[in-house]
Amino acid sequence: MKGKIEKGFFRILGYYPLTIGKFSFKCDPYNFDFWRSVKNGKWEPRTFNIFDEFLGKNSIYLDIGAWIGPTVIYAAKKTKQVYCIEPDYFAYKYLVWNIEMNKLRNVIPFNIALSSNSGIRQMASLGEKLGDSGTSFINADKNDNRIDVCTMAWSDWIDLTGIGKVDFIKIDIEGGEFELVPSMLEYLKRNKPIVHLSFHLPFLDQDKRQDALEGVINVMSMYKKCLDEKKEVVNIKDLSKRDDVINRFESFLFMD
Repeated sequence: MKGKIEKGFFRILGYYPLTIGKFSFKCDPYNFDFWRSVKNGKWEPRTFNIFDEFLGKNSIYLDIGAWIGPTVIYAAKKTKQVYCIEPDYFAYKYLVWNIEMNKLRNVIPFNIALSSNSGIRQMASLGEKLGDSGTSFINADKNDNRIDVCTMAWSDWIDLTGIGKVDFIKIDIEGGEFELVPSMLEYLKRNKPIVHLSFHLPFLDQDKRQDALEGVINVMSMYKKCLDEKKEVVNIKDLSKRDDVINRFESFLFMD
């Protein structure tokens, strides 16, 4: 009952007050449970710690898989410019709302999916419903609860935006990384941004995981250093041999 009363209160108020580190935010009240988990330090505290260490006031930050914007609004307070990508329009409406409520004029959102090709494709949630952060291309044709989204090839998006050099890229796209990252090879080789990459191999069939992982590692092995979520150094080429990477959801930081 208390939770229902709190949800009702913040919906009447029009926002959920949130503090992350030294920054205060107003967040949409319809994702109350999620924002409360952020407030209590239960949602990806290591990600915010990574941002604290590697983002600066002159940084250009790209968030691929922005969802409703927790990493976007935090990064916007620390950087010069933020670009963010979210194809699921059920989530995108909250992303824009959270950007607007916090008057973040240095954020440019895109309601598209970055991919290897430009066009229209279907996506569906690997979780319970669209908008729940689990929207993916994987097996979308087998899911009745799916949507059509606009996709843009990485090279086309770079040409369209004229974005130039990005300092930090976060990629968290529910299995889409195995298609996107290889298409970013030349850009990554030329610019060497720091990349915070989340692997979602459990979403793939077991017999497809090794090849998908090696395809990404072949690209990311251009980097000199790889850190795990505890910021401990790991050997990039060893990632394809690790059961935790193949069978769990893991994130790594790649940099020179």
